[in-house]
Amino acid sequence: MSLKLVLLAGSSQPSSQSAKVAAYLQRRLLELGHCAPADLSLIDLGATPLPLWPAEDQAGAWADCAALLREADGLVLVSPEWHGMASPALKNFFVYAGRRELGHKPGLLVGVSAGVGGAYPLSELRASSYKNCRLCYVPEQLIVRQVDSVMNGDAPIDEADARIRARADWALQVLVHYAQAMRPLRTAIQFESAAFANGM
Repeated sequence: MSLKLVLLAGSSQPSSQSAKVAAYLQRRLLELGHCAPADLSLIDLGATPLPLWPAEDQAGAWADCAALLREADGLVLVSPEWHGMASPALKNFFVYAGRRELGHKPGLLVGVSAGVGGAYPLSELRASSYKNCRLCYVPEQLIVRQVDSVMNGDAPIDEADARIRARADWALQVLVHYAQAMRPLRTAIQFESAAFANGM
């Protein structure tokens, strides 16, 4: 059975560099044969933003996201760095997402920076985003620095571009192995106990 993966572009800006990186990674997952086209989805929070929580109408955009996430075996989460922090759109996403969407699924963190940063949002997300949704971040992560000049065409333009593309392929392979290995966990661990609905 083919893996189902979701890529999440976490910028609230339309046509963002985060969306570009997410689209590149989606393409690589297909080219490397890790997923069938029908089993790979991209959620772009810049193109289809979620209303700020709490919203009067939470069923609209979130219902579509939730349906994709519940079926997924893993998540690629692409985070821009704004003032050394994860974006508000991503933090808002994690208020919506719960254990039924993300519980005991592997997540690959991908940082995006216009400069040489990108690490702080990943540390922030590792520290504060998984508690109630039970998303399991894999130890591998990817940071795409100088993002304007990499992952733009079919072929790398220089050594730095070639290096980050090779690292991206490695990180995606790691995620795929985790996703395959963790599938049985979600049938073994029950989510229905109200006493343990939230993490500690």
